[in-house]
Amino acid sequence: MKKIMLCLAVIAMTLTTYAQIQTPAPSPFSKMEQKVGLTDVTLEYSRPSMKNRTIFGDLVPYGEIWRTGANAKTKITFSDDVMVGGQTLKAGTYAIYTKPSESSWEVYFYTDYAGGGVPQTWEESKVAAKATAEVYPMPMQVETFTMTFDDLSNNGATLGMLWSNVYAGLKFEVPTEKTVAASIDKVMKGPSANDYFSAAVYYYQEDKDINQAKAWIDKAISMAGDKAPFWQLRQQSLIYAKAGDKKGAIAAAKKSLAGAEAAGNKDYIKMNQDSLKEWGAK
Repeated sequence: MKKIMLCLAVIAMTLTTYAQIQTPAPSPFSKMEQKVGLTDVTLEYSRPSMKNRTIFGDLVPYGEIWRTGANAKTKITFSDDVMVGGQTLKAGTYAIYTKPSESSWEVYFYTDYAGGGVPQTWEESKVAAKATAEVYPMPMQVETFTMTFDDLSNNGATLGMLWSNVYAGLKFEVPTEKTVAASIDKVMKGPSANDYFSAAVYYYQEDKDINQAKAWIDKAISMAGDKAPFWQLRQQSLIYAKAGDKKGAIAAAKKSLAGAEAAGNKDYIKMNQDSLKEWGAK
């Protein structure tokens, strides 16, 4: 019995040893992160090699959907909406599939990016965008499938796909101009009500210039007008109280109380009622 147990232990140790052996993947994984204008683009794919094989028209048949790489699905992620082939492609992650031909490649951005290979059942409803990549013959062979971001500009780039003696390039546009214009407009218009509110609360909480906090909270409430939320009015009442303006604190607390009652917020109702009592409101 002891001999049998010893043999089993040796076998288990041997299997564990083999399970820990690591070897290089035939198609190594690659991950690229590229800033295009103000948009973050991330590409994840595996890279098969030619290994003396004929690639396009043979290993990768013309006119058929190709996984565009190996192993797990090739994925691309955009942090902003982009334009591809005249279509808007929403921010998010997509699997990239292609249908190569000698003169051009059809490129598909597929919403189901989990798993690997080509779906057993292709669903057109999952094609978020479809575009055509131009094909250029190359004077040399590229042994390992390679994807690149080429022709970088503030407003776009070209997604390059190279293998064998073929380069396929798909242009996409990013919303840099729109984003910058919106940023300029925001800055030129000055701080928002939320900016003034945040600054006022910070000064109040950190025991800084309370009069400056009072000026900022007044600006925030003024910009919000009749839509000033009860939680901001609550902060206004506290800042007024700390600044020694009890009359102003009571007025703001009453407005906050009314808003809290309308919203059914019991916490703010109680806090305002307690403060009004403390400040001697009638």
